[in-house]
Amino acid sequence: QVQLVESGGGLVQAGGSLRLSCVASRRTVNMGWFRQAPGKEREFVGAIRTNVYTRYADSVKGRFTLSRDVVKNTAYLQLNSLKSEDTGVYYCAADNSIGIHTIASEYAYWGQGTQVTVSS
Repeated sequence: QVQLVESGGGLVQAGGSLRLSCVASRRTVNMGWFRQAPGKEREFVGAIRTNVYTRYADSVKGRFTLSRDVVKNTAYLQLNSLKSEDTGVYYCAADNSIGIHTIASEYAYWGQGTQVTVSS
């Protein structure tokens, strides 16, 4: 079992930045980020495998950046140039299977989420 704890969410103006963190209770191979806006389904944001391979949703490419500190079992999501449509609860997910995952059902472990609100 892996516990995930997200932090770093908050209220920010459009164009601003936030840095989300996800601390895992033990090492995992894949870590992903998803978000869910009110009334909408959870959607893929980005994923990082080991400390090398990354994949991003088209809507965040060029604005969001994934990174990891393997020693600290922590993944980071840097959110820049935020837009109102980036508002939602951001969830960290993890698993140890093969491949880099973009679908929520492919992740075995989930955090509780952290709220990001972007005001226009």
